[in-house]
Amino acid sequence: MLATSGLPMNTFLFVAVVVLRLFAGTIADGQELKKIKIGYPAISYNQIHIWIAKDAGIYRKHGLDAEVIFFRGGQIATQALVAGDPPIVNIGTVVQAGLQGHDIVLIASSESAYNYSVVARPGISRVEQLKGKRLGVSGFGSASHNASLILLKKFNLEANKDVALVVAGPTMERLSAVDSGRIEATLLTPSELPRARRQGLVEVYDMLELGIEVQGNGFATSKGFIRSQRETVLSALRSYVEAIYFISKNRDESKRIAGQYMRTTEQDVLDATVDWFIKRVSKRPYPTLKGIQYLLDELAPKIPQAKSAKPEQFTDLSLLQQLEKEGFFADMAKRYPS
Repeated sequence: MLATSGLPMNTFLFVAVVVLRLFAGTIADGQELKKIKIGYPAISYNQIHIWIAKDAGIYRKHGLDAEVIFFRGGQIATQALVAGDPPIVNIGTVVQAGLQGHDIVLIASSESAYNYSVVARPGISRVEQLKGKRLGVSGFGSASHNASLILLKKFNLEANKDVALVVAGPTMERLSAVDSGRIEATLLTPSELPRARRQGLVEVYDMLELGIEVQGNGFATSKGFIRSQRETVLSALRSYVEAIYFISKNRDESKRIAGQYMRTTEQDVLDATVDWFIKRVSKRPYPTLKGIQYLLDELAPKIPQAKSAKPEQFTDLSLLQQLEKEGFFADMAKRYPS
């Protein structure tokens, strides 16, 4: 059989050994990668590090074969996390779930304020003019819903009495709802503002002007999953952190990947998305305990458990602290110099 192959014995053996080593290496690599699902609830600027960690190969670099899964809104994503499938989700709604007795916690965070702007149909130029109008949110219990409650309270408006809060779905559906007249206004993130402006909507108010430190979007999992799969969670967290550094150093590649998930080539949208992320997201993404306390204070009148709850019970900072001790952040700063 060797003679009919046309290869000398030594050459044949060399090729065979190389092929076997490559094949074995592929099997080994496949065995080393841990399969995991990671969820996200919005097509928005505060999710791009989740996508980039996937498409730039960062999850794989840290030993994960990650599948990123889109859920329509924070409430659905939180329900999925509580059910344990997926075991990690990038959301901003862990406090309410925690008060209901679920053991989910934040292990990192990309927001310490609600980066929303109120946009409305022409003719509405002040938040006070929303009285008697309908304000669209992505879902009840979502970050946009929580932000709406905070906004209305600051302007002495009562939700569903002075201003009707209407579930109007993801961003494009909310913009369509404003266009069709089903709602008069909605809340949008920075990456969504260029589309709203092109649609002729007016930016009424930037919530950053409130000057409130509040826990926003963050990397969440369950205490049980941390106990049983701590190394997997650490790998996911390393990927999360490295993606933040990657974006600041690889702006064009980040825009390309973000455009694929956002299904757009509109440069103003992609510029706003990446620029705002680089400007606002800390490279040491610790959750804000002060911001969690703010949420607890807001929820206390409706949820009695919030009065005695402590911010620390909604976080597990030990994983980020472990990365600090390992020198991971120092390594990232060297790999991605600013």
